[in-house]
Amino acid sequence: REELRAGKGIKLAISDGYKRAYSAIIDGNLTTLLTGVVLYVFGTGPIKGFATTLVIGILTSLFTAIFITRLIYEYLLKRNAKLTFSIPLTENVLKNTRIDFIGMRKYFYVASASILLIGVISLFVRGLNQGIDFSGGRTFVIRFDETVRTQDIAQSLVPVFGEMPQVVTFGADNQVKITTKYKIDEPGVDDEVDTMLYEGLKPVIGDNVSREQFLSDYRQQSETIGPTVAKDIKIKAFYSVAIALIIIFLYIFMRFRNWQYGFGAIATLIHDSLLVIGIYSLLWGVLPFSLEIDQAFIAAILTVIGYSVNDTVIVFDRVREFLPLYRKRPLKEVLNMALNATLSRTLNTSFTTLLTITAIFIFGGAVIRGFIFALMIGIIVGTYSSIFVSTMIVYDTSRKRGIKIDSKTKMQE
Repeated sequence: REELRAGKGIKLAISDGYKRAYSAIIDGNLTTLLTGVVLYVFGTGPIKGFATTLVIGILTSLFTAIFITRLIYEYLLKRNAKLTFSIPLTENVLKNTRIDFIGMRKYFYVASASILLIGVISLFVRGLNQGIDFSGGRTFVIRFDETVRTQDIAQSLVPVFGEMPQVVTFGADNQVKITTKYKIDEPGVDDEVDTMLYEGLKPVIGDNVSREQFLSDYRQQSETIGPTVAKDIKIKAFYSVAIALIIIFLYIFMRFRNWQYGFGAIATLIHDSLLVIGIYSLLWGVLPFSLEIDQAFIAAILTVIGYSVNDTVIVFDRVREFLPLYRKRPLKEVLNMALNATLSRTLNTSFTTLLTITAIFIFGGAVIRGFIFALMIGIIVGTYSSIFVSTMIVYDTSRKRGIKIDSKTKMQE
């Protein structure tokens, strides 16, 4: 569509469109692929399965985006089919925009810094709702015959556990998730804990329900993670995020031949990760679904990192394309041109992805709602940062010396 707007015929527009998009598609998908590999190496259980699915999905979508769609268009062109890439309503949307993004960068810096500051304050004041993956403990998903109040369930368990467990609604109003650290340091007490749980919930389920019936019919799910395992998972989570950021920095540095690009990308990814974490700190206990920080949340952060860098690479790729063509123009002007040229592509990609994620959030069930919420926030934040943060950082770290264009880039252009 960008090539058509430049006045090219449909055949040349398709040919040049694919040719110019190759590097952005490959760079964006490879960076996401790298985060998937890191997630697979450091993840356990279902997270490793998620990473496997992510990697397979990236490889297949890369193949279809470059090869299959091109075959379809070539097939249609040979039969002189009429191809359109917009409707009258959207044909001129975001066409020939001339927004001075670089000139407004200080406002975006202030906005990002303010939100980050609020998130950091919340981290110190409220902290995070750490799941048992990171804190150790036991969780039970209990489904009752009728609607229950979480406060009543928590109060009924205080006498047996000696402290108030965390109880949240899990899906339907008659189902709750109970988290407790009762005797988590003592081995071989699982049966005792099950009995204590049964005794504590007797006033709610009724005296006519036996222990065996309670465990088979009411208890839907249970999980136990010891403190040693939780500490190991927490360390692996930290390493996975750190290694993913380092790998992305090195990849972008090698591909774009300038540390400014790598620094801009990493600063953006740290910005995105901290914003998502800050929002989780602010909203846990407020929203009607679980916002636990666990392995699934780390998987979401790494997925957000991969998605965000994908958007960022699209802009960087256009900057790399424009710099040799407009050598005599100020760097600020070239960066603004690149941002405006990719604005439609960035927003379209993010909007279509957000539609899919929103559908999963609504219909996917309570088990993955917290994970999907992190992805939703991450996509919004990642889109914002790829437009208003990453390129601004490249500008501020490059304007004194200018971005050096290597000879290989000149030859390619």
